[in-house]
Amino acid sequence: MARRNTTPQFGMELDAQLCFDLYAASRAVTNAYRPMLLDLGLTYPQYLVMLVLWERQSCTVRELGDVLQLDSGTLSPLLKRLTAAGLVRRERRTDDERSVEAVLTDEGRALQVKAQSIPSAIGAAMGLTPAEFDVLKQTLRRLVTNVSNSNAAS
Repeated sequence: MARRNTTPQFGMELDAQLCFDLYAASRAVTNAYRPMLLDLGLTYPQYLVMLVLWERQSCTVRELGDVLQLDSGTLSPLLKRLTAAGLVRRERRTDDERSVEAVLTDEGRALQVKAQSIPSAIGAAMGLTPAEFDVLKQTLRRLVTNVSNSNAAS
């Protein structure tokens, strides 16, 4: 009986590139968010920041960066715009003056109510069963961990 090769083939053809499928999927999903977020006055990265703050109410800028895997050079302008929009307040922590905390404002909390329908709308657009959704999420998280660990080892 012939043995099947289970090792992925890594050719130079576009169709063989997982990176392109990831890129196309990311763009498609981000584009699906765009009209809903436009109604909220948010960009997709700002929405990600708001998701974390809606969950936690407040957290340090460093914690936000860790959770969202963003550096301070990317995160600071996002927070500046959210602050200007009145959705977030930035405060120096009293226990550590070097640390800045991002805190939801009342307006920021109110925006969460308007955003409630977004996750289910995006889920419906994806057309995945709950089991497929969970497997995909786990696979992508493992991929990020593996690639991050590979980059760190280099």
